[in-house]
Amino acid sequence: MVMRGDEQPTETHASRLDQLTMVLDESWLAIHTVSVRHALRLLATGAARGVVPESNETLDFDRWMELEVAAHEHAIRSVRKSVRIPEVIVLTRYRGVPLRTPSFSRRNLMRRDRHQCQYCGVKPGTHELSIDHVMPRSRGGRSTWENCVLACRRCNRKKRNRTPHQAGMLLLKEPRAPRWSPFVEVPRTHIRPSWERFVDAKVWQSAVAS
Repeated sequence: MVMRGDEQPTETHASRLDQLTMVLDESWLAIHTVSVRHALRLLATGAARGVVPESNETLDFDRWMELEVAAHEHAIRSVRKSVRIPEVIVLTRYRGVPLRTPSFSRRNLMRRDRHQCQYCGVKPGTHELSIDHVMPRSRGGRSTWENCVLACRRCNRKKRNRTPHQAGMLLLKEPRAPRWSPFVEVPRTHIRPSWERFVDAKVWQSAVAS
């Protein structure tokens, strides 16, 4: 938010600008979090539109600035103006919001594959799932996003040291590097209730559990 010369941000004001806003891509997929300060810049430049959580209506910067702010709502307040904090924004273009690929790890693979065997589709629980190399390591397969999937014990035993084609098994989907999960580095106390509808429940539980 751009402050006028005679409007000095209070400590509360400044801290609210440093809070987090969820960023959705054009398909309304949660891909990132940015500070409220950055979110307002994205609205101001037309790179994003604010999402009204109650209705999912999207508003450009001018309309967002005109929103009425109830006393109980999170807002940036000054003597002249109260601006509702955008808890969720949806991008109109990616400029200014770099996407990050998460580091490859078992925990992040669990999030990407939603705790589901990528061959038979079962969700047996974390301890019953293992990392399967689509191209076996004995054949030069590497531990990368594009070559690893979750597999249950039964499917792992069936596939053995073979490719899915050789084992007569089909993958549910092609393994790819995920877009950065916005909750990987967000403490549980910073997650807003308005974000829940945009995150799969299983991923949500995994992301906040630590």
